[in-house]
Formats: sequence, C-alpha cells, structure tokens
Amino acid sequence: MTTTQPAPTGQVVPLVEVTIDGVRTEVPKGTLVIRAAEDIGIAIPRFCDHPLLKPAGACRQCLVEVATPDREGTLRTMPKPQASCTLEVSPGMVVSTQLTSEVADKAQHGVMEFLLINHPLDCPICDKGGECPLQNQAMAHGRATTRFVDVKRTYPKPLAISTQILLDRERCILCQRCTRFSDEIAGDPFIELQMRGARQQIGTFDSGVLGFAGDAPVGAAELDDSGRPFASYFSGNTIQICPVGALTSAAYRFRARPFDLVSVPSIAEHDACGAAIRIDHRRGVVLRRLAGDDPAVNEEWISDKDRFAFRWQVAADRLVAPLVRDGEDGSGPLVETSWADALDVAATLLAQRRGSLAALPGGRGTLEDALAWSAFTRVVLGTNDVDFRSRAYGGAEEADHLAARVAGSGLDVTYADLDGADVLLAGLEPEEEAATIFLRLRKGVLAARTHVTVLGPYLTRGSAKLRATLLPAAPGTEAEVLEATDTFGASDGDRPRIVLVGERLAAAPGGLTAAAALAERTGARLAWVPRRAGDRAAVEAGLLPILLPGGRPVADESARAEVAAAWGVTPPAAPGRDLAGILDALRAGELAGVVVGGVELEDLPDPAAALAALEAVRAAGGVVVSLEVRRSAITELADVVLPVAPPAEKAGTFLTWEGRPRAFAAVFDTAALGDAAVLGLLAEEIGTPLPDASMPAWRGQRVAAARLDAPAPPEPGPGQAVLATWRLLLDAGRGQDDEPHLAGTARRAVALMAESTARGLGLQGAAEVTVRGPRGSVTLPLVLAGVVDGVVWLPFSPRERAGAAALGAQSGDIVEVTA
Repeated sequence: MTTTQPAPTGQVVPLVEVTIDGVRTEVPKGTLVIRAAEDIGIAIPRFCDHPLLKPAGACRQCLVEVATPDREGTLRTMPKPQASCTLEVSPGMVVSTQLTSEVADKAQHGVMEFLLINHPLDCPICDKGGECPLQNQAMAHGRATTRFVDVKRTYPKPLAISTQILLDRERCILCQRCTRFSDEIAGDPFIELQMRGARQQIGTFDSGVLGFAGDAPVGAAELDDSGRPFASYFSGNTIQICPVGALTSAAYRFRARPFDLVSVPSIAEHDACGAAIRIDHRRGVVLRRLAGDDPAVNEEWISDKDRFAFRWQVAADRLVAPLVRDGEDGSGPLVETSWADALDVAATLLAQRRGSLAALPGGRGTLEDALAWSAFTRVVLGTNDVDFRSRAYGGAEEADHLAARVAGSGLDVTYADLDGADVLLAGLEPEEEAATIFLRLRKGVLAARTHVTVLGPYLTRGSAKLRATLLPAAPGTEAEVLEATDTFGASDGDRPRIVLVGERLAAAPGGLTAAAALAERTGARLAWVPRRAGDRAAVEAGLLPILLPGGRPVADESARAEVAAAWGVTPPAAPGRDLAGILDALRAGELAGVVVGGVELEDLPDPAAALAALEAVRAAGGVVVSLEVRRSAITELADVVLPVAPPAEKAGTFLTWEGRPRAFAAVFDTAALGDAAVLGLLAEEIGTPLPDASMPAWRGQRVAAARLDAPAPPEPGPGQAVLATWRLLLDAGRGQDDEPHLAGTARRAVALMAESTARGLGLQGAAEVTVRGPRGSVTLPLVLAGVVDGVVWLPFSPRERAGAAALGAQSGDIVEVTA
C-alpha cells in the first residue's frame, strides 16, 4: 500500500507501508529500514550507521531478516540477512529484527564475534570505556565467552593523526565513520581506509599505500594557503562519532572515566554561530567538550576550536580578585583588594567625572551583559559614547547598516534557509570565521541544493570545498564589483537568494551600501555575520553611539520616550562618539575616563594609538575602569580592575548571527560575577541602580541606512601590492591559550600572490618574501595561487605578530613586497 503526504516544500512524498516485527507503519519512500524501525521504537544494533552520513554497510552489525512480495504478491524471504542501514523500504516489505527472528539474532551474534576477534580487551584503560557502543552491544548481542585462541593483531600505538588526534589501530572495527566524515562533512583528506583483507586499517595517508605526487595525495587539490595537506578544523568530530576507543584526544587521553564526569549542556563562545556543546567536568575541572545535538544549528558537529579551546578560562593570568592602584593619589602599582573597596574606589572616580566618560564594552558578552552595559552607559555614565566594535570597522556606514538592517530584525535568515539557496558571501570566509555556517553550506552544496558565490581576492581552500564561484575583487574594490553584479547563483532563479556579509566588508568603503543594493536588485535577503559571540547581542542592546536597545534610534524622540518610560531615566539625545572618536577624545583630553570590558588592544584598528590614548588618560588624571576575565595590556593601564566570570561560571544567553537566542547555564557555581552583575553592583555603589534594560524590538522609524559612494582604491606602485588579510580560525588568539595540541593543527602563515604579481615584483623563484607596512615587516614563505593580480594575502595574526598585524596595516592598504 502506498499513500502520500505533503512535504514542507509543497511536493507530495509517497508513503510506503512496511511491517517491522509485526508492527505496520508508513514511512516516506526512500527511508532506510533502520530508520523505519527507529520511528516505531525498535533499536537495531549498528556501528557504521550515522544519520548524517551516507550509508556504508561496513560493519554488518545491523543485519535483519527481510521478506518482500514478488510479482504475484507472494511474500518471499531474501536468502540471506540484509544490512538494514543500506536497504530502503519497499511496499509490502516485512522485516524481522533480532527481537523476532532467530536468523537475524544469530547473524548479529556472528558479526559481533568477528568484530571482537582482533579487538583488544582493554576496556578498563580505554577512553571509551563506559560509553562505548561496542561494549554495550557486545553484552546484548555477543557471546559470553570467546572461541578465538590465536594471537590478536597488534600495531604500534598510538599513531598521531595530528597533534590533537591519536589512533589506536588495533581497536578499530573499520566502520569507516571517521573517513566518511572527513570526506562527506569536512572535506578534508586527513585519514583514510588503507590496504585490503587482514591488513586493512585506518590511518593517515600513506605514500606506500595510496601513492603520492609531491606532498599531496593523488587527485588532491593544490595546497594553496593551508601549508598542511592533512590538517582539518573539524577532526575532533571523528573522536566523538568513533563507536570504539580507536580515535582519542591527546588532551583528554587517560584523564578520566566517563562515569566520573558531570555533563552540562552549553553554547560555544568562540564565534557567532551558537553551536551546542556538552561540557564534561570532574572535581571542578573541565576535562573535555563534545558537540551537542541540535538539528536547527550545528546538528552534531563543532569545530576543533569549539571542542578543544576551553582552558583559557582557567589560565594562570585569570583575575580572581579586584585590583586598585595603591597610594593616596592612585599612582602606585595595582594591588588586590576587597570587592567593597574596589567598588567604592571605582564609584568615586566615575561619579566625579560623570558626563565626561565613555564605554568600550567589547563583543564577548552575553545578551544580559550587553543590556547591562547599555543601561550603565546611558543611566549611570550619562552618555551615548559607547561602541562594542573592538576591530577594524566601517565607521558611520557600518553603524547605520547595523541600526537599519540588523537590530530588531529577528530570525530573518536562518541556518535552514542556507540549505537550498543561492548564497553570496561578501567579506566572509566561513571556514575560518563561522565554521558552523561552513558545514551547513557544504551540506547543501554536496546535495546540489545550494550554490555559493564568494566575493574575495582568491578562491580559498574552504571556498573550493564549497564548490564556490569566485567574484574576484581586490581589497577596496568590493563595492565596485558588487555594483556591477546583477545576479548570482543559478541562472533560472528558482532558489531563494541570500547575501551573507561578514564584519570585514565594513572596512571596504561603500561595501555594505553596495551589498544592500545588490540584495534589493536581486530580491535577496541580507544577513550580517560577525566574528564574536556577543556582537549580535551588542547590536540588539544598543551598544552603538546612534542606537538604543531594540533598534531604537538615539535621535528619535519617541524612541527615547519609550526607553525613558521603561528605565525611569531619559537617555541623552545627541548621538555619541564611536570607537575611533572615543580614543581620539581620550587622547585629546576631551573625555576624562573610560570603562572597558574585555577589549584586547591587539584587536583594535590601531593598537598603538589606543595604547597612547589610555596612557594619556592616566597622565591627565583621568580614570580607566576595566572589567576583565584575565590580565591584559589594558590591565596595566587601569585604575580599577574588576574580575568577571568566564562563560563556564555564569549563565546567560548568546545571540547567534541569525538573532537566535542560545541560553546556557553555569557549569560551576562559583563566586565569580558576570558583567551584568558587576555593573549592577557598581551602579548601586554610585547611587543609580540599573533598570531592566530588556525591551521589545522598535516598531517605529528606523535609522536611515547610509548610501556611501566608494572612493577609488589606491594603486600600488613599483615594488608594492595591495594587502588582503583576515584572521584564521586557529591563530594563537587568547581563546586558544594553554592548548598546545590544538595549536599544532593551525595552518602555517604564508604569503599568497598570483604568479603574474610575483613576476612583476621580481620574485620569480623566491622561497620567502618580506612584506613591509607602516609600522613593521614580516617575512613569510611565498605560495603562488590564483590571487587577484596586484594583491598579496597574509593571515591577520594580532597576537603572534606573524602576519598582517605586524605591519600596522589593514586590508586594502598598500604594502611593499621584496624577496
């Protein structure tokens, strides 16, 4: 019997009737038998099967007895048990699992016996022991004793797949989950099934087995910017989906037993993707993080940065007590003090200078933190001089764009929308800056539902894995290229169109204006993808000089009236200064102080100028109050330092780039306070309690989006090139501190340029090049790639000063390049 049901797309999906263990059910045509059984609550044992990977039928543990009707309708049993993970249902099919069929039960017992022939009995020392599918299913579907008396196969162990991933080959049952993930999900060739028969094994690419051509496996893409042919940003997922203890983490190996751990669901804090994670801890120490299962966001995958980079929260420079300047005049060294004393000192210093203060809250906080910063700035400091953007940015053009098109826009574009759309990426390299978006785009691309177009100086390795079409644009010409683009994606236009603009596009004058105009011309939806976890919340909370919470314009009288009715205090009417304006005012003595929240000087557009501005504040007798998790360069310039809790020690809500709220609970119950709590205490000490700053989205007139005509980009002269740069996912940032294994998988810094550019600069045959900017130089290996002519690409590595950050230059600047 076959019926139909409506699909979400409006198409009619045929339903197929199938009987499993005597239970009749209807499932969509194409459903695997193992999924149909799951739908009615029947669990069939399996190892290789995974709902997000293609069927493989590698382990054979899911064998069931199957009968189907012949042409006359007579039910005929198949001569041998079938793998339910590769067999699709058909009309009238009758399936008997191990619960009702002796044939299926015997087959599963036989397969289990084969799997355990060479598998070591080292469960007490195996990292998977206690949460191992092989353990569980061996108890349920295996023999009580073994008949195997020969010597088991052994290998030297462990085999280092990377600095982070270790492989115990003798434990492997060849389910191929890891290799399929690498090929189908990540697109990174770093582990493979090798040899045949009794010698078959999983391992790194072996030149003696697979055949190499130079440094890369046969058929592999050119190395371009990776520097490492087998590195992957997603390799940790193979550990989690391995059904045995074959793949392990170098950081977690032999650290704990699963039954000793306490698990807490949480949200990753390293980017604006909001990936669900699970934090496992023991005795107050986080030992590992795993991917959570959230089909709407990250499905079951996370990046290695989200998985392994968590020790920064307990680094040796973690602030555990407030600090104030010693001495009556506050000119002495920073010393630890009590909360009462620190709040008293900070409140006194700020109250004396009210009306001449500014706030730089950064973009790392939760929604609750951002709302508290917004209220504290307007109600306590009495100013609109506030800007969360601790990075290169587009000034008024970007602020207007965020106020007009991002704040209060809700879930206009979601992850689900990316699967089945024509997507244009402008100023965004998702594999490096938004890993969860990358995986969702790649899923749609491999299913031929999504087409990706990339605006950039060259087709990166990540873009190549997305099979993207390149819109070549040298830095500074993005607006010109977008203005000349009439369409993108499929020519028939049947799929919806989406334009994803990264925060980097704001640094290209006119880029955001041109992207918005392109979206209007093509009927595309526009979404903004920041890099930090707290940036979208900061926009919604009004941490911009022209914006109040909920997208309310500062200059709109009715908007201020709504805020005044909710807060009991009318916010200032005049738009405030942005980041650059605040730093200039501090340096010129026009402002008497600043409250800073977790800002790194290296991230700012001009770190030296920012340092000079803060030093000028102290020299002029002003005040710097800093809210930080760990010591930084700003700590040494502050008058009062108030420690705040890292994500593991507070509850809160991150907003994803979509605008989706992602609430999380505190992992540890400590005395540490989040930004919102600290600002609340400080406001109480000053005598102006903070109001509840949460407000619904503004329904009135929005800020008018700026229309900025892009200026002509500068032309490089002899011996010069245009700089292109962005940050890599792993770049020795402070969020990766104390994780040496993860640092070992980072892509090495190289300089990329076209062969024609190298020839024009006289760099033929040069192994390395030196790139000079306004404030420094850097020497890196030269790699020739398909970069736009006249452009040199460097990674932007502010912490290690190994890339463009060492030059004191931004993308689009002119730099000198020599051998």
